[in-house]
Amino acid sequence: MTTTAVAFDQVSKAYGEVRAVDGLTLALHPGETVALLGPNGAGKSTTLDLLLGLKNPDSGSVRLFGGGPREAIVAGRVGAMLQSGGLMDEVTVAELVRLACDLHPRPYRPSDVLARAGISQLADRKVDKLSGGQAQRVRFALATAGDSDLIVLDEPTTGMDVTTRQGFWATMREQADQGRTVLFATHYLEEADAIADRVLVLHRGRLLADGTAAEIKAKAGVRRISFDLEGRIDEQALRGLPFLTTLTVSGPTVRIQSGDADATVHALYGLGAYPRNLEVAGLGLEQAFVAITAAEEAKQS
Repeated sequence: MTTTAVAFDQVSKAYGEVRAVDGLTLALHPGETVALLGPNGAGKSTTLDLLLGLKNPDSGSVRLFGGGPREAIVAGRVGAMLQSGGLMDEVTVAELVRLACDLHPRPYRPSDVLARAGISQLADRKVDKLSGGQAQRVRFALATAGDSDLIVLDEPTTGMDVTTRQGFWATMREQADQGRTVLFATHYLEEADAIADRVLVLHRGRLLADGTAAEIKAKAGVRRISFDLEGRIDEQALRGLPFLTTLTVSGPTVRIQSGDADATVHALYGLGAYPRNLEVAGLGLEQAFVAITAAEEAKQS
């Protein structure tokens, strides 16, 4: 196996005047679990379509394991679970999974695929009679019907309950531990924080950030400050604190985001305030994501 599973080199794709992907360069490696984040319209779905050969780039190149996307897919090296596209009607879950296994160059046993996806009890049910969460698990089964080296997941846990989501990600961790590359796009940022070895943040088709969840949080350059104040709170004075980016007041509790927490806290005491229960912490991944994309929007406006 090559050391690079996925390589984008200056890839661009436009729809009319809209650049869905704009000069994207990145590389993914075997054994990585990578989260692809971005607001609506960031280019996530187009990026996955280009990776899977469903669309061709206007410029640049996309390589999977050193070759073209379609070459890798025909060889059975890629399994994909996409939002778009429906499941076949009037067939049972077992029949559909058996078909996926029959079509894969390196298939698993259908019974094993059903068990791994947690849908053995649904084997005899017609596909069009499934709930949203059950249908997602069937899509996962189809994506893992054979021994693929790259698994691509687009919003994979939509419609799943908490227990099913936990089981799903436990299975994905096992796949990565076996050397497979797992790439998933998600709006559940807590999943990216808990699951991904690496986080990619897209905005208007460009790669804004690439690193571990901790590195992405640090990149935001903002920290959270919370404390309680007794008596009347002078919000106007608090809004004048240096490096403050956001301020919320709920009863006696004040919550601040600051670009320099030390300077902000020092100035807070300079106001003559006596904060109680003072806490200073880094941003969560969701807050860091919002801060990074908001900063980019401000630069482009």
